[in-house]
This record gives sequence, structure tokens and C-alpha cells, in this order.
Amino acid sequence: MKKISNKIVKLLKNKKIKISFAESCTGGMLSSSITSVSGSSKVFNLGLVAYSNEVKIKLLKVPKKIIKKYGSVSEQVCKMMAKNVSKIGKTDMSVSVTGIAGPSGGTRKKPVGLVYVGIKKGNIIIIKKYLFKNKGRSYIQKATVNKCLGLVLSILQ
Repeated sequence: MKKISNKIVKLLKNKKIKISFAESCTGGMLSSSITSVSGSSKVFNLGLVAYSNEVKIKLLKVPKKIIKKYGSVSEQVCKMMAKNVSKIGKTDMSVSVTGIAGPSGGTRKKPVGLVYVGIKKGNIIIIKKYLFKNKGRSYIQKATVNKCLGLVLSILQ
């Protein structure tokens, strides 16, 4: 993870791109992976852990009706999170994460391990859906952060 984070910070610096994150199920782990790199303050503007629906609604301006209709773990909420954290952080690029890290909270339709990752760069927003094996909360969080970093790296390269 450290190697990828270093590469990302270097690429962001070289391309003069600033990044922000809106995290739910990863609880700040994604932000931490970038801020652990020396010099990341030049490219990292904001990391928001929006764990509750209330915060998603009040701070990230995700419409309450979208959460009611699709649930907080959905493509629609993930997209709004990516879009709006970019505005709040005034960044060219943003990443959003919403999912179910477990061990409880899953349903048949939305099992533990279901995660949506949104990446916004310029006017383009990509949403990816993942279903990680239910090997525990920590495993799901780390796997999600690794996917996020991999996606950011592939977009920057």
C-alpha cells in the first residue's frame, strides 16, 4: 500500500492535481494511506469520514430522498459523495467510498463486503461496484483501500 501511495502523491504533484476523499466504511483509512506520505499536503485537500446518513445529507449534500430510495450503500449515493466532496474540497479529483464492512449490517440484496467506489476527475465520474469476501471488517476495509488506490493510480498514469 505504501508504494502505491508514494506513486500517487508523486503523480498528483507532477500533474498539479489536488485530491479529496469522502469515506464511509473505510473510516479514514484511505485518507491515512495518502497522508502517511511526506509531501502529501501539497496534493491532499480534504478527507471526510461520512459514516452516518445525517453527515452524508448535511455535509456532503446527498439528497435524503436518494438515500431513502437506494440506501446509503448504492451507486447513486457514491456518485453524489464523489461529486460533492470535490466541490467542498475544491479539488480536481475525488474518491468516495460507501459499503458494508461487517460483521453485521448485510442483507441478501446488500451483503457484507458490498462496496461502491466513486472516482471523479474533471467532469467524469466512474463508479465501481465490488463484492469482497466476508473475511472480516479489517480485511474488507483494507481491500477497499487497495482498490481505491489502484483505481486512482490507473487514472493518473
